[in-house]
Amino acid sequence: MTALLGFYVLIWPAVTLGVLILICRAVIRDRRQAKKEHREMV
Repeated sequence: MTALLGFYVLIWPAVTLGVLILICRAVIRDRRQAKKEHREMV
């Protein structure tokens, strides 16, 4: 059980970082597309 908890604690930051990178890439892609079409993001 301790090994499983340790694995969870160590893998959680990696999962969070992956989701954050995914969100940032999507926002950057949308921003570039909006700039190309001469419109605002919001």
